[in-house]
This record gives sequence, C-alpha cells and structure tokens, in this order.
Amino acid sequence: QSCHRPVGQRAGPEPGSRGLPEGVEYIPTRKKGKNPMKPVGVAWYSLYARTRLGYLFYQRQVKKARERYPHGHSVPQPCCFPGVKILPIPVLSNNYSYLVIDTGSSRAAVVDPSDPLAVQAAIEEEGVMLEAIFCTHKHWDHSGGNAVLCQKHNSCKVYGSALDAIPQLTNPLADREKVSVGCLTFEALATPGHTVGHMVYVLDGGPFGSPPCLFSGDLLFLAGCGEPFEGSPETMLASLDVAVGLGEDTLLWPGHEYALECLTFASLLELDNSALEQKLQWAVQQRQEKRSTCPSTLGEEQTYNPFLRTHRLELQEALGLWQDGGEHPDAFRARVLKEVRRRKDLYQAT
Repeated sequence: QSCHRPVGQRAGPEPGSRGLPEGVEYIPTRKKGKNPMKPVGVAWYSLYARTRLGYLFYQRQVKKARERYPHGHSVPQPCCFPGVKILPIPVLSNNYSYLVIDTGSSRAAVVDPSDPLAVQAAIEEEGVMLEAIFCTHKHWDHSGGNAVLCQKHNSCKVYGSALDAIPQLTNPLADREKVSVGCLTFEALATPGHTVGHMVYVLDGGPFGSPPCLFSGDLLFLAGCGEPFEGSPETMLASLDVAVGLGEDTLLWPGHEYALECLTFASLLELDNSALEQKLQWAVQQRQEKRSTCPSTLGEEQTYNPFLRTHRLELQEALGLWQDGGEHPDAFRARVLKEVRRRKDLYQAT
C-alpha cells in the first residue's frame, strides 16, 4: 500500500484566493490584533511549559477532545510497506501520535503519545508489544501520555533529548544517535528552535523498500513549521535545513493537522504558485471528508511551504525583502524566515 497520495485535481472552496489591488500589501490579522508572541503570550508559554498549570491545561484539553472527537479528529490512514506499518493516531483536537510497527516481530514504537487511551487502544487493536516511546519535545500535547503508557508497559523505554524536561525519560539521546526496535532503526536528529531540546526521528526505510520517514513533531508541518519559542530565527532555519537535507523522497509525518490553515496562509504570500494552489484544493477535499493530509514529501514541501522557501526570489519579493550588500545568504534567509513567521503569527484562518 502506498502512503503517498497524489494531489487531487478536483477543485474545492478556495479560502485563500482573494484579489488584491496592485501595490496593496496584505498582512492578515488575528482577532483583536493580538500577537501570541507578545509578552502575555510568552508569559502563558512559560506557565504551560514549566509549571503544573501546563499539565492541568493539558488534562482539560484531553477531556474536551475525547468528548468532541470520540473517534478522533481525522480518519486514520495506515501506511504499509513490506515489514513495517505506520499508523497515525489522531489525538486531542489536531495532534498526531504515530504507532510504528515491525510487522515481522510485532514490536512497536510510538511517537509523541499525547492521549494514552487512544494510543493504548491502537496497541491492543494491532496486537503489538510497545518497546519504545520517542518524544520529540517536552510539551504536554506530545509527552502527556508517557507516564500512563510506561505503567502499562513496564519494559518500555522513553527516548528524547536531555535538554528538554521530558516526562519519564529513561534514555537520553544525542544528535544522530540510532535506536533499534525490532527490525526498525530510528535516527534522532537535534532540531532546536521550538524548544531547546526538540528532536525529530527518522525511520530508515531501506530495509523495507520505502523512503525515509520523518516524524517531525513541531519542527515541520505540511506547509508550516512550529513556533520558535526557545530559539532564534537562525536556530530554526538551521533545524529546517537539517530536515530538508534528508532528501526529497522523505515522507513527512507531522505532529499536527494544520494543513488547511498553513496552505491558506501560504496562498496569501505566493498568489501565483500553482503547486500551492493545487495542494490547497486537495487539502480542502481531504478535510471536508475528515481525512488526514499526511504524509507529504519533503520534495513537495519545498514547492509550497514558505518556511522552506526562504531562498526563493518569488517569496522574497512577495515579502518586500532584499538581500543587503555584504549580508550572508543564511543571515538573509533567517530574516526572510522571521518575516514569514511574523505574518503567520498574525494570521487567523477564516
């Protein structure tokens, strides 16, 4: 079964298509004009990430999501190659956990188990033994299920960065360290920015005849990327470059279902990007049917994801940015990334 679904040709609603008079710059705004990265937002982030209030808020999120989405926010679409099965598990209101199974031995790993009940239900349905939890970062919506799952699976190990306060962490990982689960081999890559210890995990697809699979947490989404809560634009750019370096055929499994919002925003920046327009139409159709939009490929992402297009002249011109004389290309790209991020923070999907 192939995981990579071609972009659909049927047109759907186009929430991002709006004409602009010549010379008029469109800067989208959030309700009340509040930027979440202003001091109030930063204070809230500190409470969420560093105090028990964050855990209580997470518990409330779980409760509300279970009531609103008893079967998950999206229809799961398993992806199978000979010897491996990847099962997206829709959790909370827009998160994804991933159960990755070595089908030969029935050993499995889970990435970012947000809701332990949903993850445990998938484990039981698949009849597998959970050996590893790979946590991309400390935020509760990615790590909140660690403790409960470790209680149910005594031999399960929790992997992640020692730089993040990941709950129940048993096996801290260094950059480019590899971990085996059955016949599956995962490589951890340090990708700071969203948090100081953010890591992504790459499943080696070679033994299964599949492309590499990137479980990107909050580094990279379809047409988007995570907030740099604990890093500079330069840091985030370097981490995004690490992801891009994995190759165009790499399958992207993001931590959130943000495709429609991110694509709509991107379409306001690049009005004449045909790849972007086509992907947006496809995503509209997918979400109308409550179907997941993952995975995409890193090759696709580079055609429409503005956070991966900081080197593209058409995006730079759309933002009204020009490279200063003597400015290092990467310094300029970081400046482009900062402006895209600023506009995205102000944007509110309609």
